[in-house]
Amino acid sequence: MSYTSIEAAVSLIQSGQTVFIHTAAATPKELVRAMSARSHELKQVRLVSIHTEWEAPYAEPEHAHAFQIDAFFVGKNIRKAVNEGRANYVPMFLSEIPRYFRTCEQPIDVALISVSPPDKNGYCTLGVSCDISKAAVDVARIIIAEVNPQMPRVLGDGVIHISRITAAVDVDYPIYAQQINPPSHIELSIGRHVASLIDDRATLQMGIGGIPNAVLQCLSDHKDLGIHTEMFSDGIIDLVERGVITGKYKTVHPGLLISSFAIGSQRLYDFMDTNLIMRLMDVEYVNNPTTIRKNPKVTAINSAIEIDIFGQVCADSIGFRQYSGVGGQMDFMRGAALSQGGKPIIAIPSVTGKGISRIVSRLQPGASVVTTRAHVHYVVTEYGIAHLLGKNLKQRAQALINIAHPDHREQLEKDAFEIFKVF
Repeated sequence: MSYTSIEAAVSLIQSGQTVFIHTAAATPKELVRAMSARSHELKQVRLVSIHTEWEAPYAEPEHAHAFQIDAFFVGKNIRKAVNEGRANYVPMFLSEIPRYFRTCEQPIDVALISVSPPDKNGYCTLGVSCDISKAAVDVARIIIAEVNPQMPRVLGDGVIHISRITAAVDVDYPIYAQQINPPSHIELSIGRHVASLIDDRATLQMGIGGIPNAVLQCLSDHKDLGIHTEMFSDGIIDLVERGVITGKYKTVHPGLLISSFAIGSQRLYDFMDTNLIMRLMDVEYVNNPTTIRKNPKVTAINSAIEIDIFGQVCADSIGFRQYSGVGGQMDFMRGAALSQGGKPIIAIPSVTGKGISRIVSRLQPGASVVTTRAHVHYVVTEYGIAHLLGKNLKQRAQALINIAHPDHREQLEKDAFEIFKVF
């Protein structure tokens, strides 16, 4: 493989083109930096991505004339730009984005990616992020790649031959890693409640953060769990090594850890590198509810910003302010509900860090409903479990008030009486 300079590589980007940026820990930060530095030469370049890491200089005000940002998921590096109007959020289920790319409704001219070095046969991998990136690479006319020896070689769908790469740049830096903090006592309490709902031989979906890690810490006595998830982090490693996660009873890819991307510590990336039980696959397949439901006892554990007393889940905005994105929550909530013995779960602390109740009588004006009340079966806080399936609106409200923070229950009861007249 012959390499070129970063400046020469990004010179392939032209005004009016659509450029895809690789996801999360695989974000090619040097290519992003160099592209942003060319803003004085560019106009109306459309940038598409889901969650990316590192800085996003293209989202700064001085580059607004050059770049139109359309994000399918809003991370912290562009959140301010979205809420100040310099960038845009596109709501779409994660499972639908690859097809959107492939049907040319969203033509992609250039893909900026980060890959592992080629093997002896000339094949690189998309490393820790396959997700929607596989589809973007499939359709892009121009592929510009950072080739990074610190990117794990991960098996699955994210394989690309060097002949497909238009311009390769030689880099060597640690990919983005997250610090994994111990769960708080509230998160551990939630984790214990969630763990009580998880059956032996269940197939798990969960994300990243204190609550998912707390749940995983509480599963050491479980047996033969499986993993089929949109993304995962460090918490699975100990359970694999202890023999708790075996995947023996999964119907789809038994024995394998299935995800579409991963983000975590260096320990996780070392675990993933050339690991024969690890597969990162196209998110159109991973997050398809038809795929998900085939596994037994799928237990989907997701979070929220707020939930109203009917069970409506707002997970991506704080009122009118965009915080994150739809992602794959609905894909897995529905897939779990359709799985034999499956359980869709929303797990949240009862209050925010400022003491504001996350269980509310009415969602904030402008708040978006990511998961409808009909899709929610279980809600968990540190105060217990609300089982909502089959309950009428009054019963659902009472079950949710029962697991709200005690400081807010009286007001929620009053609000419920105003809504229902009889409560």
